[in-house]
Amino acid sequence: MPIMSDPTPYEDHHPEPATVDRWLADLGFLVRAAPTVVEPLLERASGASARLAAAVYRASAHLHRDATEGVRRQLLAMDAARFGDRVLSARISSIPAAGEEEAQWRVDWATGSLVDGRFRHVLTGHTGRVCTVATAVVDGRTLAVTGSEDGSLRLWDLTTGRQDGEPLTLVDWVAEVMAVATLELDGRPLAVTGDVDGMVRIWDLTTREQVCEPLAGHDGWVCAIAVAVVDGRTLAVTTGEDGTVRRWDLTTRRPVGAPLTGHVAGVWAVATVVLDGRTLALTGGDDELVRVWDLASGEQFGEPLDRHFDRVCAVATVVMDGRTLAVTGGEDDRLRFWDLATREEAGDLVHGHVGGVSCLATAVVDGRTLAVIGDPDGTVRVWDLATRTPVGEPLVLHTDAVLAVTTVVTDGRTLALTSDLDGITRVWDLTADQPLGAPIAGHTDWVRSVTTAELDGRTVAVTTGDDGTARVWDVATGKPLDHPVLGPGPGTRAVTTTVLDGRPVAVTGSGDGTVRVWDVATGRQLGDPLDGAELGEFGVATALVDGRALAVSGGYDGAVRVWDLATREPVGQPLTGHQARVCAGATLVVDGRTLAATGSHDRTVRLWDLAKHEQVGPPLVFPLPVRALSVASGGRLVVGFGTEVAVLSRR
Repeated sequence: MPIMSDPTPYEDHHPEPATVDRWLADLGFLVRAAPTVVEPLLERASGASARLAAAVYRASAHLHRDATEGVRRQLLAMDAARFGDRVLSARISSIPAAGEEEAQWRVDWATGSLVDGRFRHVLTGHTGRVCTVATAVVDGRTLAVTGSEDGSLRLWDLTTGRQDGEPLTLVDWVAEVMAVATLELDGRPLAVTGDVDGMVRIWDLTTREQVCEPLAGHDGWVCAIAVAVVDGRTLAVTTGEDGTVRRWDLTTRRPVGAPLTGHVAGVWAVATVVLDGRTLALTGGDDELVRVWDLASGEQFGEPLDRHFDRVCAVATVVMDGRTLAVTGGEDDRLRFWDLATREEAGDLVHGHVGGVSCLATAVVDGRTLAVIGDPDGTVRVWDLATRTPVGEPLVLHTDAVLAVTTVVTDGRTLALTSDLDGITRVWDLTADQPLGAPIAGHTDWVRSVTTAELDGRTVAVTTGDDGTARVWDVATGKPLDHPVLGPGPGTRAVTTTVLDGRPVAVTGSGDGTVRVWDVATGRQLGDPLDGAELGEFGVATALVDGRALAVSGGYDGAVRVWDLATREPVGQPLTGHQARVCAGATLVVDGRTLAATGSHDRTVRLWDLAKHEQVGPPLVFPLPVRALSVASGGRLVVGFGTEVAVLSRR
C-alpha cells in the first residue's frame, strides 16, 4: 500500500473501482482527506487490500468526522490492529499529519471482539436508549427512522450514515418513543409512533411535521405498531401495555371498531400478513401467547399459538416454500416457527439465545430466507430459516441489549439495522463477504481492570471484565496464555500497591468518593480516607516523585487528583481535561519524567507530569470508553477500552 505525499483529489462522484482501490490503498489519503471525501468511496472498494482499508475506516468512521488528522491517524492505526493487521497499523502510525508531531505511540496489538467486515455505519445522536427502528423512502433516498427514550424521532441517510435534518420533536413531547412504523399514504411518506404516555402520533417525513392531534386510547405504553391495508383502508395496528390491540384508520385518524382484547397483560409485538385473502395481525405478549386476529372483523383467528414459556417479545412473518409462516421469539430463549394455515409448528425450533429474543426481522439474501435476531446480551444472530442453522458469526459490536431490528434492501444490498440500550443504531451489510482480517478475540463485556506481571520470563497482562472472566495475555505477542477462567466477577474496584514507611500498602478507589490506604500485612486502614471527590473514585495509581509517595485518583467528575500519602494532603489543584468520568490510572517513567496515565469514559488516555503538575502532549484517543489501564515492562501501556484490550509502546 503506497503512501502518497499528494493524494489524487476526489473529483468524480462515480470513480472506477480501480481508482477507488488506489485511493483507499493510499494510507496518507485516509488520514488526511475529509471523511465526506472518503466515506462515499468505501462502498466501491473491490480489491482485498482496499476492502480491508474500508473496513478499518468504517470501524470508527463516526469518530473520524470530527477528528484532527493526528487523532484520525491514531484511530486508524488502532482499528487496523483490531483487524489483526499489525503491519498496516505500524505503517499508518508513521504517516505525517499536517501541523502535528509524529505519533509518539504505536499500537503493538489489540483484540478485535468488536470489529466486523459486515459493519457499515454507526448512527449516533440519541441521548437515551433507542427503542425502535424502521426504514422509509423519502425523496428517493432510503432513510432509517429511529425512536428513543430521549423523546425524539431521528432520520438517517443509509448511504452516508449521517443524520438527515433535525430531530422530529414537540416542545411538550418528552415521553419515550417506544414504537414506530412507516408507510406511504396518498403519495406522502409517513411515520406512526407510539409513546410511553399512550399516544399514537402521525408524522409527515417530508415536512417533518406532525400531521394531526395525537390519537389517544391506550392506557399505558404503546409497545408495538404495524400497518396494513384492510378493505381499501390503510390501518395502523397498535399494541399496548394495557393488553389491548387497537386499529386506527390513517386517513380519517379515527379508531376502527372496539379494541381487540384477549391478552391478559402487556402486548409487546405485532406483525401483519395476508393469508387466503384475509389480512391478519399476529400479537405476542406477557401471557406467553401469540394471538392471531382478523383485522376486518376484529375477531380472533383460531386458537392462540401456545408453546412459549415466557413473555413473547418478537413476531415476524415470512413466505417459504409456498407456506406463510410466523416466526416468534421471547424471553424463554426459543425461536419458534408456525404454519399459519395449519396452525402447526413448522419444523424444529431454534435454541441458543441466552437471555431471550428481544426483537427479530426477516430478509431474503441470495435466495435464502433469513431471520435477524437481537438478544438482550447485545448479540445479533442471523439464522437460515430453511435449514435452522446460523449464518456466519454473530454480529457483536453492541455492548448492551439490542432492542429493535429491521431490514431493508437499498442500492442492491440487504441491510440490517439494529438499535440498542446505549442509544446507538448500527447498520450491517448482510450480503458482505466473510469478515476481513484475523482479529484476536477478547472479552464479551466491559473490561474493568488490568494488571501486569512477570511469568516465566515473559510480561503478561491480566484483564478482568463484566463477563465474569479473567484473561491472561502475552504482552509481546498479544496471544492469550490460557482459556478464560472465572474471575473476581463484574465491577472489580480500582486497587494498586506501593511501599509507605517500609510497609507494603494497598490504595483503593471507592464508590463513595474516597481513596483509602490499607496495611497489606494487617488488613487495617491507615489514617482517614482521602476525600476529595463528590462521587466515586475508580481510577487509582501510585508513584514515587522527589522522595514522596503519591497516589493519583480519578472519578465521576472527570478530575484527576494527586495525594501525598505521608501527609494525606492533596498536591496542587485537581488536574482537569477529561470530559467524562475517570475509570483507570497508572504511572510510568518516560524520558526520566514520572508520568501518570489516566483513562476515561471520554475515550481518551491522558498523560500528566507529576513533578510539574501538567498534561504532557495530546491525549490518546480510543474507539470506546477506557475503563482499565496498566503499565508493562518497557513503559508499554496496556489499555482496556470497551470489551477490547490493546498494548501501546513508545515509537
